[in-house]
Amino acid sequence: MEMSQHVNLLLTDAVNKRASDIYFLPDNDGYLVKIRNQHQVTTWKRLSYLQARRMMNYCKYIADMALSEQRRPQIGSMDWSRGDERYFLRLSSVGNFNGLESLVIRIIYHLDDVQTAFFNEGQIQFISEMSRKRGLIVFSGLTGSGKTTTIYNLVKQLVTDQFVMTIEDPIEIKEPRFLQLQVNHDAGMDYTDLIKVGLRHRPDVFIVGEIRDSMTASAAIKAALSGHLVYTTVHAQDPLGVIERLKQLGISDAFISQALTGIAYQRLIPTVDGGQRAMLMAHELFELENLKSYDWSEWQDGLSTAVENKLVTPETAKRFELG
Repeated sequence: MEMSQHVNLLLTDAVNKRASDIYFLPDNDGYLVKIRNQHQVTTWKRLSYLQARRMMNYCKYIADMALSEQRRPQIGSMDWSRGDERYFLRLSSVGNFNGLESLVIRIIYHLDDVQTAFFNEGQIQFISEMSRKRGLIVFSGLTGSGKTTTIYNLVKQLVTDQFVMTIEDPIEIKEPRFLQLQVNHDAGMDYTDLIKVGLRHRPDVFIVGEIRDSMTASAAIKAALSGHLVYTTVHAQDPLGVIERLKQLGISDAFISQALTGIAYQRLIPTVDGGQRAMLMAHELFELENLKSYDWSEWQDGLSTAVENKLVTPETAKRFELG
């Protein structure tokens, strides 16, 4: 079998499983190839060192990466087609302390191929209504909880001929109708720089991938205060944690009150059929401003309804009762 056929088989299996990432990881005298989807990381196959290296080198060659460099970090990209379907692949490689190279392949899906089912669709409608007020709308939740997918689909439903700009590190979903910019620290293009550039383009809607530092937080707040609708994500344990995180990043109470329109919290919950659905709770800022701790009762009511409808097990509901 040709090396291209081995790689195509791996990529086909990964796409069929809706995988986000493929890993080539050194394992004693060979390599483990693993696949990550939204449920878990599974082992696809254990390969000999030689076979793994051939597959990795084939991918690196197509992605315009240096085959001779196996220690220092490299990044690359390539397109891959399956019939009429086209996928964008982003590659990242680095050597471990023994000089053995690992490779990660991120699969970027088109927005039309990425959908999330919800337990409570009414919350999406509520966020749509909040969006009419413009300002900053922040999504929180664990990594891999589908926040970016929800934001993209929400914006797609909201806008028709409006100009949407996204700034991400890295791009997670490919959407040709949006102007998508990717952070590139080596080229001096971080979140803050790209938001400043973006403001000159006068987009109707900003999607800022994640607020990680005070400069990005300040830039997102300024974009919201200038009349833009801005969607972004922040790592927080609950909706109240978003407000605390913004304060930790140096945003004053006054600016939070002026710019922050709403906060959403999302988790992906395993369902009895082996799939998953998103549980989403959204609040306008005034609902949260005077709370000392977050009230999970409405969230728990949603889980109880899911149990009654035989969508999730009681054990699963218990596990996710506090988000």
